[in-house]
Amino acid sequence: MSKYNIAKATILIVDDNQNNLKVLCEAIADSGWEILVASDGESAIEQAEYACPDLILLDVMMPGIDGFDTCQRLKTNLITREIPIIFMTALSDIIDKVKGLSIGGVDYVTKPFHTEEVLARINVHLQLRFLNKQLEEQKNDLEKRVAARTRELSEALYELQQSQLHLIQSEKMSMLGQLVASVAHEINNPVGFITGNLSHLSDYIYKLINHLQIYQRNYTEPILEITQDAKKISLNDLIKEIPDIFSSMEAGIDRISNISSSLRNFSRSDTSTKVEFDIHQGIESTLIILKPRLKLNKRHLNIEVIKQYGNLPLVNCYPGQLNQVFMNLLSNAIDALEELIESGKHETNYAFLKIHIVTKVENDNYVSISISDNGLGMDAKVAERVFDQFFTTKPIGKGTGLGLSISRQIVEKHNGVISCVSNLGKGTEFTVKIPIH
Repeated sequence: MSKYNIAKATILIVDDNQNNLKVLCEAIADSGWEILVASDGESAIEQAEYACPDLILLDVMMPGIDGFDTCQRLKTNLITREIPIIFMTALSDIIDKVKGLSIGGVDYVTKPFHTEEVLARINVHLQLRFLNKQLEEQKNDLEKRVAARTRELSEALYELQQSQLHLIQSEKMSMLGQLVASVAHEINNPVGFITGNLSHLSDYIYKLINHLQIYQRNYTEPILEITQDAKKISLNDLIKEIPDIFSSMEAGIDRISNISSSLRNFSRSDTSTKVEFDIHQGIESTLIILKPRLKLNKRHLNIEVIKQYGNLPLVNCYPGQLNQVFMNLLSNAIDALEELIESGKHETNYAFLKIHIVTKVENDNYVSISISDNGLGMDAKVAERVFDQFFTTKPIGKGTGLGLSISRQIVEKHNGVISCVSNLGKGTEFTVKIPIH
């Protein structure tokens, strides 16, 4: 059963004429409604605010403030403005009827009163009043349910997006790990073969040179053909250059070995538990992989990487995932400097293309890694959205809008935070803070 029961309604009757009050009270007494009475506008307003009746019968002509002024004050009051008001007026007062309806009255009854008419109009407006209340409650309830459902859907969507990001990141790292491990293995085999034979080759070459020098000392006047060939190949210069050639070959092999090692470190598979990791080793491995991009060959320019490494302890983390964060942030910094060049702005600054990497310990519990560039920077609206999934300012085919979103998820997985500060025309700085333990 509805809690809005017309039989238990409260009606406020406002009239300065005691006979009218008596007639109306007797007319509606058998209906079971609770009846309140007031003889003037001021007391009517006070009772309406206190009792909140379900309907008001209001006389137009009263001492003090008349019915119209009373109605207007009731309609501007937050407590009483929804209470329906039926005016009581003389049958011939058409102007009063129109005015009463225009200022908020819902109906009128005429004097002298007809009991059936009064009861019928009261019943109609009580039903409308209670129906409106029910509709308002149902509307509010529906709005609450919609809001709750919207929150549930938003949370479900967020969780789904996070799951998608995690899946993309896991699949990407898995494929990258397999690819890099395969490449590193393929590199290691020939590198190992070359390294193993380079020392033997060096030994053999030096033995041949020594034998040739013995021959030169004992045969000071060789035949013309030998003399001419020695001059043609600059034999003496060649003998002097051979050590440098071997030295550069050994350096090249060391560099290939370092790249292979960096690839393995960068793509190392993370276990289900965290391990202690050297943050600087992860950054250095990433920089070695990105080294070709630091040389902007089209304009014969280099990006200078300035490192200000603090004394960091080993960090308990998932190394492969953090390496991906470093890769994303450093790649974005390089992209920003490339965009600076392509834009044709600040040409005098081309020789000062820089990426700053600063690491330090904060509050004894966190490590902070800041990576900044002196590129074009971003305006505030773009900077606010850089971590949004699929948001990118890069051309189609160059950016997916997932790198920074995945980076944030990885950092948050480590109970850390990642932030971005960018100034248009000056550059951008990303800072990652993660707990040491």
